[in-house]
Amino acid sequence: MSHPADLAADSAVQRLGPGRFACTLPGHWDYLLPSGGVLTTVCLRAIAAELAASGEPALRPLSATAIFCSPVSPGALEVGVTILRRGKIASQARASLFAEGVLCLEVQATFGLDRPLVEVTMHHPPVVVDPEQLPTIDSVGQRFTPPFIKNFDHRRALGSRWWLAEEWVPGDRSGYWYRYLRPQVLADGRIDPLCLPPLIDTMPPAFCAMVGPDAMGLLAPSLDLTVHFLADTTSEWLLTHAHCRAARGGWATADIEIWDASRRLIAYGTQVMILRRRTSRPPPM
Repeated sequence: MSHPADLAADSAVQRLGPGRFACTLPGHWDYLLPSGGVLTTVCLRAIAAELAASGEPALRPLSATAIFCSPVSPGALEVGVTILRRGKIASQARASLFAEGVLCLEVQATFGLDRPLVEVTMHHPPVVVDPEQLPTIDSVGQRFTPPFIKNFDHRRALGSRWWLAEEWVPGDRSGYWYRYLRPQVLADGRIDPLCLPPLIDTMPPAFCAMVGPDAMGLLAPSLDLTVHFLADTTSEWLLTHAHCRAARGGWATADIEIWDASRRLIAYGTQVMILRRRTSRPPPM
């Protein structure tokens, strides 16, 4: 397995016919199974391709919600796309992803045109240092490093090393700088917005920050994932700021922001996780 992997190439879709697409997803984007954010990207690429094939103007993703129905293994995938709404400034669609004939997830998404009306926010980024001032997280010597992580230079910006009892400081937030080792850049220099869902799907460390070393015995796979695409950026470094609001009854809920190096809010996401006991306890990144 070669790293770093190219998300654009690995999540590319091939048109099989009207509303039908194929993708062969390698194992480069696995945690234990493929990242739900990467699977969401595959579905969004299929929706974008279907909109383009039907003569829609150039639209950008505005929002998407994925519902994870069944585990997915890397390999051959098929995506069916249904256009739900065609509008002058926004179109909406549903994508259903299948593996070996089994429905694995559904994504509902809105794509739209930007218009020069108003741009304002009163939200502020977390106070963290720039990535160049932080060490790269080194996986050397760890028993297990997910293939997903090997595709990034990533650096801890917020939160303690929760898996070490002597260092854990209880909290409900985590923050990391991420940089794709294979840049995800469009022809006009913008970062491809469809490379953001994999970063949105990195909320479990905020849950782990609440629980501390006991979280090493748990898994937190996604039940759903929602992404709001807020702005374009040319920033290579992206900051994730995750907040776990609560965990109870075998579930956890969290949200996450993505900021660029200029401290502009690029995207926002939410997630519900199902908590399960591990059968083994690999060390975290």
